[in-house]
Amino acid sequence: MNEVLVTQLIELRRRLIFIFIGFILVFAILFNFKNNMFDQIAKPLLEYLPKGTKLIATDVIAPFFVPLKITAIAAIFLSLPNTIFQIWQYIAPGLYKHERKLLFFIIVFAILLFSLGILFCYFLVLPLLFNFISHIKANDIEMFTDINKYLDLVLTLFTVFGISFQMPIAIFCLIYFNLVEVTTIKKLRPYIFVGCFIMAAIVTPPDIFSQSILAISLYILYEFGIIATTLLYRVPK
Repeated sequence: MNEVLVTQLIELRRRLIFIFIGFILVFAILFNFKNNMFDQIAKPLLEYLPKGTKLIATDVIAPFFVPLKITAIAAIFLSLPNTIFQIWQYIAPGLYKHERKLLFFIIVFAILLFSLGILFCYFLVLPLLFNFISHIKANDIEMFTDINKYLDLVLTLFTVFGISFQMPIAIFCLIYFNLVEVTTIKKLRPYIFVGCFIMAAIVTPPDIFSQSILAISLYILYEFGIIATTLLYRVPK
């Protein structure tokens, strides 16, 4: 028993080392492009600021640490294939064939949906949000945005939309594992619709614009989850 545990711990350490090495390599490559990545992150806001206006740093070390933070987050995301592969190599031997297929399906679609959520936020939500703010602000107000606060806002929205786009996966798991019947899920539509707005109000910044977009997106993903699950429900168990 002790030998098995020691073997498992050694293998776990080995996989964690490979994950760390993968992260470091990606981080080292991306570090040279840290300012370019920040420029891309700031682009949705800069397009709606008055001409000549720039983002500001209210903290002395922020111009260094903000791009560094973006690089680290990007490295975590881009090294994710290696991270998942190492975790998969560790847990896959202990799974049955049908369990490996199901887990692989869930992981792949979870990553795709999370990425889609980030892209949706970057290309649609952020431009619409900043356009809305720039038009409703008083003429006497000049927008001087701190880079650290802006990054925190963007990362919060990225995370919220990325996780929210997991709704179809959550519905699939509930139905696949017989935790909830399909008919029950369908009957809950009115409550889910209200719940989407309540959840959006809790997890997003306090502006009705992003809250409404998230709530509507959540409900659409809920309906998509029902349709997708109905089509995929015959996945071998």
